[in-house]
Amino acid sequence: MLRLLYKPSLLLALVVALGASSCAKDENGDRLLFSVEDDKALGEKVAEQTDSTYRAKGQLLERTDSKNARAYQLLDGVVNKVLNSGQLTYRNEFPWDVKIIKDDNIQNAFATPGGHIYVFTGLIKFLDDESQLAGVLGHEIAHADRRHTSKSLQQQYGISVLLSLVLGENPNQLAVVAANLGQLKFSRDYEREADAYSVVYLNPTQYACDGAAGFFIKAQENSSAQPEFLSTHPDPGSRITDIQAKAAELKCTGRTVSNANFDELKRIL
Repeated sequence: MLRLLYKPSLLLALVVALGASSCAKDENGDRLLFSVEDDKALGEKVAEQTDSTYRAKGQLLERTDSKNARAYQLLDGVVNKVLNSGQLTYRNEFPWDVKIIKDDNIQNAFATPGGHIYVFTGLIKFLDDESQLAGVLGHEIAHADRRHTSKSLQQQYGISVLLSLVLGENPNQLAVVAANLGQLKFSRDYEREADAYSVVYLNPTQYACDGAAGFFIKAQENSSAQPEFLSTHPDPGSRITDIQAKAAELKCTGRTVSNANFDELKRIL
C-alpha cells in the first residue's frame, strides 16, 4: 500500500494516476489508496476543523473545562469498555477520542477517519439506557476502525482532494468536508458491517450486545420526530432484525446493567 503522508505535492498526480491499477483492496473489494498513517493525518485535520467550528458556536464541551470533567468521565467509561473489548483492528494505532457537542435538537453521532468520535447531547438524551449508548458508539467506532469513513470520503470527494487535505493545501475544502461529515452517507454494506461489529465489540462487555437495535426500535416508535442519525443510517427495520440475529448468534442478549451513571450523564448535560 502506498504511504503518502507528508509527501511533496508533485507526488499527488503520480498517485492519482497509478492508484486505480496499483492499490490494494480490502476484504470487501474496496480500493485502499490511503495508508493507516494517512487516515490518522486526515482525521486529525478534520477533527481540528470540526473542533474549531463547534467551538466558535460555543457548542463544543471542552475537556479542559473543569465543569465538563464529570460528563467526560462518565462518557469515557462507556467508550473505553467498547475500545478495550479486544476486538478492534486499530485499537493501538488510532488516537481514539470522543467529544461532546451541546445541541439537544440534534440526535446524531459521527466519526472521522482515524478514530475521532463526536456525539451530540440530543442523542444521549434521546436514548433510554447505557447499552443503547454503547451500541451506537460501537457503530461509530466500527465506521472508523473498519475505515468506512475514509473510504466513503474517497468515493465522494476523490483521492486527490483528500490528499491535498492531508498535505494542508486546501483549507476551504477541509471546512466543507468537516461540515458535511455528520451527514456522510455510507453504503448498505458499510452500515451492515458497522452494525455487526457493534455487536462484536459489545460482546465481551457487560452491555447487552444488541444495544444498537434498542436505538433503532426507539427511533421507529418516534416516527413523528425521527433522529437525524437515521438520515444517514436508513432502513431501521431490517437492521434491527440483523443486529438481533447477530446477538443471538453470539449468545450475548438479555444482559442488564445499572443505568445510574447513564442517568447522571443525561442530567448533567
